[in-house]
This record gives sequence, structure tokens and C-alpha cells, in this order.
Amino acid sequence: MLAGRVPGNPYDGHTLAETLEQAAILSDSAIHTAVVDRGYKGVEVPGVRILRSGQKRGVTRTLKAMIKRRSAIEPVIGHMKSDGKLGRNWLKGRAGDAIHAVLCGAGHNIRLLLRWLRRFYAWTMVLWVATFAHHQHARA
Repeated sequence: MLAGRVPGNPYDGHTLAETLEQAAILSDSAIHTAVVDRGYKGVEVPGVRILRSGQKRGVTRTLKAMIKRRSAIEPVIGHMKSDGKLGRNWLKGRAGDAIHAVLCGAGHNIRLLLRWLRRFYAWTMVLWVATFAHHQHARA
């Protein structure tokens, strides 16, 4: 939901409150639950329930599904690092770091849109060919 860069190399837990605030602004709704990895151990944000991967206590089926869903994000980050060039920043300075992270996220979304358009085009062509063949067969 959110791509950005934080100056320096801060501990994950120190960035959570700011990230949740940004996510709330972008989604125009309050964030009540956050699913995070083990790097956020011991971090609390007022008004937000923090679920950590590997957490066992107090986890219902619904919450367990949310935690599992979070693990689907890791491959996306891996693809952005390898395919989207997120692993190496070629831009200068802190502004370059921030721009690079946002552009990698935008590039990933564009790749998803292009894949959807290719599938839609192929599906449209299949329907068109099937309709054309049906009309040709009906004339004969």
C-alpha cells in the first residue's frame, strides 16, 4: 500500500507509527490493525492492534488468515528488488532515495496493469475469433 524511503537506516519499529499515519492519510480511513514481521517486536502504536508473524497467543482464524496474507507480500518485495531494480539505487541523495522507492512501486503497478491488459486483449481476441468462426459456419 505504501512505498517510500526513510532517511538513514532506522530500526523497523521506529518507522511504524509514521508509516501507519501515511497509510491512513492515503486510504482516507483509520488503521485499526497492522500485520508486521518480527522486526517490529515490542513496538506498540496507540489505537492500533499489532499482529506479528509467528504470533500464537490470542490469534483467531480470521487473524491467522491476515497474518498468512502478509507473507504474500514478501515475494512482491523480492520481485521489486530483482525485476524492478529496487535493490540498487542510481539516484543521488535523500530525495533520490525517496523518488527511487516510489518509482519502483509505480513500475511494479504498471507491470501488473500491462499483464492484465495482455490477458484482456487475448481474451477479447478469442471471443472475436469464436464469434467470427460462428458467423462463417452459420453462412455455410
